[in-house]
Formats: sequence, C-alpha cells, structure tokens
Amino acid sequence: MFERFTTGARTAVVQAQEIARDLGDARITPAHLVVAVASVPDAAAEALAAQGADRAALLDAFDGDGLDATALAALGIDLDAVRRRADTVFGAGALDRADRARRSGGGRRGGAGGHVPFTRDAKKTLEVALREAIRLGHRRIEAGHVLLAVVRLSDTDGHALLRRAGVDPAALAADVTARLGDAAAA
Repeated sequence: MFERFTTGARTAVVQAQEIARDLGDARITPAHLVVAVASVPDAAAEALAAQGADRAALLDAFDGDGLDATALAALGIDLDAVRRRADTVFGAGALDRADRARRSGGGRRGGAGGHVPFTRDAKKTLEVALREAIRLGHRRIEAGHVLLAVVRLSDTDGHALLRRAGVDPAALAADVTARLGDAAAA
C-alpha cells in the first residue's frame, strides 16, 4: 500500500514517527498523523491551517499533560499552582516529564532513534486513507486522504485532537475533498 502514497503522504508518515519520538510516545497514533500532515507543505496542511489548526496549534492542543485546568478549577484545584509546586519540589518541567514517561510506558522503545510502531488505530487510519482515495477515484494516496480518514474515524485520538484544536471535522472534510479534487484536475 505504501507505494501508492505520494511524496507528501510518505513524508507525513515519516514525520509522525519523529513527532511521536519527540513527544516521548512509544507508539504512533492518529493524532501524530494529524500533526505530521500539518507539517508537510501541501493542500492538506493548507486545509488544516484554514481551520486555524496549523502544526503549532495542533501541538498546543495535543494530549499534553492530560490535565483539564477548567475541570480541576471546578474542583477548587489551581493547576498553575500545582505545576509551580511540582517544579519547585521536583525541578522545572516535572509534570511534563512524568506525563511523557506515563505515555511511553516508562521509557522509549527502540531508543532515541529506534523504530516507533503504529497503534491499531493508526494502521486503520492509513487503511481508511486508501479507501478514501479509492472512493474519490484517485490512484495515489495523498496526505489529504489521511485527514479524511481521521475525520471518518471519529473514535480516535486524531479526531479528538481536531476537535480540541477547534476544527469542524465536516468543514475540514469538505475543504480537503475540494482541494484534492482541484489537485486531481490540475
């Protein structure tokens, strides 16, 4: 299947591995694929940017430390105060380090430069990207097809990332589909 990927889509898949590694994650998920698509200069990244979800915005909305400041505030917990105290006691960035260790299962698999495997959801996203290309009558799989797959698979962390970044999945799908149609016509 990978031979059907365009250069942009291949680059996005490679970028997803680098992003997962940079975030200290042991496996590549659909959310890593979304950030990677935003990192590759093509129509899919332009569609994300048009929705206000460029690479920086997506990384800001990424799983992060998993702490919901609003929900904690409703319980009377000041997340900024907790973060400051953790930094004082355990050193700067203590909560971030702890979260990276938690997400990676306590350590990185394969070392700093090793292979980072795909989760089942990430593999399914790439399979659905192929189906999206076929549905649209395209012979090659582009980064936009990966985004369409993320929109279609609403139960993945990639879809959740789009939502946290303020993206309207239906509007994104329409924009990506139009851009893919324009590219096919060119």
